[in-house]
Amino acid sequence: MLSTPRVSRMVPGASRSILAVTVATLSLASAGEAQQRYSLDVARKIVGVGGVDVSPDGKTALFTVVKPNFTTDRNEVQLWAVELAGGAPRNLTPGRRVIAGAHWAPDGKSIAFLAPDSASQMQIWILPMNGGEARKLTAHPTGVEQFSFRPDGGAIAYAAEDEDPKKEGEQKFNTTFEVGAQDVFLRKPIRPQHIWVIPFAGGESKRITSGAWTLEFVLPPSSPPSPLSWSPDGTKIAFAQTVAPESGKLDSTHVAIVDVATGTITPLTSTRVFENNPVWSPDGKQIAYWQPRDGRGDIGWQNEVYVAPATGGAGRSLTRGIDHNLFGAEWMPDGKSLLVAGNAQTTTGVWIQPLDGAPRKVETGELVVNGAFGYDITVAKTGALVFTATSPTRPSELYVMDTPTSTPRRLTDFNGWAADVAWGKMERVTWKSDQFEADGTLTFPPNFDSSKKYPLVLVIHGGPQAASKMSFNSMPQMMAAEGLIVFQPNYRGSDNLGNAYQAAIWNDAGAGPGRDVMAGVALLRARPYVDRTRTAVTGWSYGGYMTSWLIGNYPNEWTAAMAGAPVTNWEEMYNLADGSLTIRHAFGGSPWTGGREKAYQAQSPITYARKIKAPTLVMSNMEDFRVPPTQAMALYRAMKDNGVETKFVGFQGRTHASGDPVNARERTKLWVEWVKEKLLPKTTP
Repeated sequence: MLSTPRVSRMVPGASRSILAVTVATLSLASAGEAQQRYSLDVARKIVGVGGVDVSPDGKTALFTVVKPNFTTDRNEVQLWAVELAGGAPRNLTPGRRVIAGAHWAPDGKSIAFLAPDSASQMQIWILPMNGGEARKLTAHPTGVEQFSFRPDGGAIAYAAEDEDPKKEGEQKFNTTFEVGAQDVFLRKPIRPQHIWVIPFAGGESKRITSGAWTLEFVLPPSSPPSPLSWSPDGTKIAFAQTVAPESGKLDSTHVAIVDVATGTITPLTSTRVFENNPVWSPDGKQIAYWQPRDGRGDIGWQNEVYVAPATGGAGRSLTRGIDHNLFGAEWMPDGKSLLVAGNAQTTTGVWIQPLDGAPRKVETGELVVNGAFGYDITVAKTGALVFTATSPTRPSELYVMDTPTSTPRRLTDFNGWAADVAWGKMERVTWKSDQFEADGTLTFPPNFDSSKKYPLVLVIHGGPQAASKMSFNSMPQMMAAEGLIVFQPNYRGSDNLGNAYQAAIWNDAGAGPGRDVMAGVALLRARPYVDRTRTAVTGWSYGGYMTSWLIGNYPNEWTAAMAGAPVTNWEEMYNLADGSLTIRHAFGGSPWTGGREKAYQAQSPITYARKIKAPTLVMSNMEDFRVPPTQAMALYRAMKDNGVETKFVGFQGRTHASGDPVNARERTKLWVEWVKEKLLPKTTP
């Protein structure tokens, strides 16, 4: 999963597959207590819990529950609510299967959510909490992307894409359009998104903004775009503005403010790049927003939370002292501090950052707050923290801390079945690589015996700005259940060990991270229970890039490999991927100017593909806009023509990784079976 260019990362993305997504932190249950081994059949039970929003009185949490339906091949989403004091959760939308973006109305008497209308366009629906059916508020012809309540509850601002120009006569069949900085699989122009406002009681929508520019947008699967943030007096909206609806220009995103009455737009600061996610302070005097350290768009510079005067002016970083890649900036009820979160070592760190002073760490114990490029945690009016997280023996559930220093309490029990599964124990490992202290996780087979030897499998995370944490991931647990030890290294470029480690990937996409991974492998091969003669390397997206790099640059180290959605040619990424022009931030400029083509080629795994020896499975979606399948095709062809055992499996869909239950399961199945076939001895029936 390559990360999005809307801040300072290389290219966009984050897969939301039920089977592939990290949903729990699970350690070994007692072998005597466990009844079953983890498998694809058991994985069907996983329930996703997320999307937390707390009622204005601070008493009730609203959240989504996601269940895979393999018969219809859909991930079905419903809204639930539970009292923070405790009690049984209740399903608010039992008759619906598609819901997104739910929020409480400011008076707490109703909730609003996005759901499809009869034309399959997402619209805003209002559900009264005292009973009754939901009413459809909007009927926007292109559907609603996101929305936000005005603080007094009398109106809702929403984002919607402009309609296609009307064509008459023969022109109805004219499908030409100007491409610009887009991906190779673009089928039609991306239209600008703009802000509209509609009365809560219903009626006509009023257009607030217009023009060739656009609100920040994303190509799913990705993290959500920047929200619309109302000023406390309801007269202005802060938003993230991008110069054009072209994915390769998302680095131009910056924070702006629109006067709702006049439509006048004013930039918040003098910066015109890499600003997003503005949030107005409770007193209306300041706006918090995200920006990479010192405004540096170079790949690797970590995201920080800045604050600027709402009247405009230079912003200042609040979170430099935390030194982690932060996502999320929610004002605490006192308006004097913010709640922030980010990857920290092999967990999710949560801090309360005052406007002046040192950050205060929130201790969640063994719980790992869910999320990536945004974390599922919020603060109630009472000061309680509400979040979804994983625990050592349970997939994702909803938790509350009554105060930032309280012990977390679990509010839901959707994944209680996990107590009957024998999970592989997890361990954080650290090692020295060059001048850095690197880390990662190790997952052991449930019946691990230190007197035996086990094959080692690497599952390398994407991003690269991401991290492998002590949280459950179906892939490592499934491999561990087959008798494999699974290593998930956090190579330089990962966002869990500070800015210096994260930024060290700049113009060093493969060699430096490769040394980090190999140093970790050397550490583990020195352990007596690791069979150094049987090692596989695997990964998807940037994990696929690292896999391709390692099998070409360290050809004698691997028994097998699986390269999923692999970046193999950086010049092609610049030319064809949805990140396109933003790739230049990783290399200091375009590959077509300044002689930089040598750096692009030197850091492209395809340059070393003739050296590959390991049997390798290659997988890709055939309309992957993030990492075009031409990258996988080239890798496959190079190996095939050089006599290396290889197989290329394609999936349908304009996506970076199939998120539907059936194809996500098939991807997992093929991945695990390839590794098993190459690493484990054949058994006679």
